[in-house]
Parts: sequence; structure tokens; C-alpha cells
Amino acid sequence: MSTDEFWTTGVAADDDHRGQWQRMLSATHLPWTVAVPAQRPGRVFTASVRRWWIDDLALVDCECGPCSGTRQRRQVIDTEGEFIVVLITRSGTETVSQGGAEANLRAGDAVAWDSTKPARFAVWEPLSKRSLLIPRAALDEVGGRAWVNAGITLDGGAPATRLLTHYLDTLSSVLPQLGSSAVAAARNATLELFLGAVRGDADVPTAGTVVPALRAAMDRFIERHLLDDSVSPTTIARAHGVSVRTVNRVFNATGQTVGEVVRMRRLARAREELTESTRPISSIANKWGYYDGSHFSRAFKAHYGRSPQDYRDAARTAARRAGA
Repeated sequence: MSTDEFWTTGVAADDDHRGQWQRMLSATHLPWTVAVPAQRPGRVFTASVRRWWIDDLALVDCECGPCSGTRQRRQVIDTEGEFIVVLITRSGTETVSQGGAEANLRAGDAVAWDSTKPARFAVWEPLSKRSLLIPRAALDEVGGRAWVNAGITLDGGAPATRLLTHYLDTLSSVLPQLGSSAVAAARNATLELFLGAVRGDADVPTAGTVVPALRAAMDRFIERHLLDDSVSPTTIARAHGVSVRTVNRVFNATGQTVGEVVRMRRLARAREELTESTRPISSIANKWGYYDGSHFSRAFKAHYGRSPQDYRDAARTAARRAGA
């Protein structure tokens, strides 16, 4: 279960609001040096931050007045780990600069910045924003490292970006009620949705490091959905934010088709059940998508050199001998 954490600056005029805000921001958004403009008489700078954990991802909501901040070499060195931070503007305006790119953000806009490179921000009016902090290692799990560079601006009106932001809205309201397994599932869904927003409708780059990573992500998707009848190039493409042509090209690079990979994986799971359970062979065949027993037997023998019954008998004989 994920509980939220809350910070806020003081309300007294003699409080060190700049120092408070710098400490709050550095604790929740990685180390920053911040500046707060002089306030008019009778006014004080205020800011608040609320944070939730989605396993190893951090979801952070922030409200603040006009201010600015920088991450220079010292702050980068002081940062433990490498992160991609997705910043979503909910109201107000903010400018974010990194790597020669500058994004002027208004409500609904989003940008991704990289913790390993210097960055700047400037808040021009009272701001409400949401940030998602993603460890680089987590992006590796979904083949995302090669897709994400500093200063990526996400189209707030694009369907994939809207899906991500709406999902995070829902997630922030239900996280405290989720159990550990549901939080883990929400974390994986967040990664996939972010990568889908980054890719948009783009095709797969030709860089040699990207295609293997994307293939690995697609293989994991197939493994998770082996029992689904709907595993196809279309569903894989939709899940990974690429075209069907890209899916086919990624698999054809190894001389395979999606259908062949799915059949081999299902046969492998059926083989495991033959040796590890006493379930009837017809039941196992049906579970893994073979509704015709003779078809399952022919496919199994063609792949493993024996019929399912002979394979089961041989495995049991070998197990008895090993235990003797």
C-alpha cells in the first residue's frame, strides 16, 4: 500500500521561504538551486508538494508561486542514480530548458528532462504541476532507454499523452488503497504508457541498440499474454506504440513471425505442464490454444521429436531413475 507524503513552506513573513522551497524541491525532484523573487509587502512565497510511490517510481504534485531553479554540475554530481523526469503542467506557465532545447509549458503540456544533464526552469505565475520520476534502470525493462533523450516535449493533445496524464490522475487517487501486487502492476503500466507517449506514432529507429530492446519488450508482452487469444501483431503494436509493420519487421529480423513465436512459447508451456502435472493431455492442449488433440500431437512431435504421451512417459521414467 502506498501512502502520500506532504511538505509545505511556512506562512510567516520572516520564514526562510527560499531555503524551505529548495530543500523541498531537492528532496522530491532531485537536487536544485532555487531563487525566489522579492515579494510585495504583505505577501509571502508559498509552495507545497505531495508525493506518492509507485514501487520505484515517484509521482509528485507541486504548487508554487513564481520562482526559478538550476541544476548545474554540482547538483548533477549530488544526484544518486539516473532518472528521467516527466513534468506535466496542470495550470500556470513554466519554461524548462535542457540540452539546447527550451519548452514553454502551459496547462496540459508535458516535457521529459534528464537528471544527468544541466537544466533550468522558470515559473512565471502561480503553478500547479505533476512530475513522474522514472529511474533509467526501469526504462531498460521496457526497452525505453534508446527512445528517451533530454528535452523531449510531449504533445499534450496527442491521444497517447492524454492517456498517460488521465491514468496518472486516476492513479494518484487510488494508490493509497492498492495492495503491493496492484502497485507493481500500476508501475509497469505507467512505464508502458510513458513510452507510448514518447514514441507517439513514430516508427522504430534504425539504431542497432533499439531494435533488440524493442524485441525484448515485445517478447515479454507475448509471455504475459500467452493465454490470450488476441495476441497478434496488431495488439503488440498497440501496446508498444508502434506500427504493425514495425512489429513484423522486428520479428522478421530473426527470421520469425509473431505467430511462430506465440506457437513455440505455447508449446513450451504445454511441455512444462506435461512433465510437472498429471492433468490430461487434452486439457493441457486446450489450455494452450490447441482445440484439436491431433493437431496438438502433430505440432508437439514436430517440435520435440516425440508425441506428448511419449514425452511425458520418458520424463517420468527419468525422474524415477534420478530419485532411485
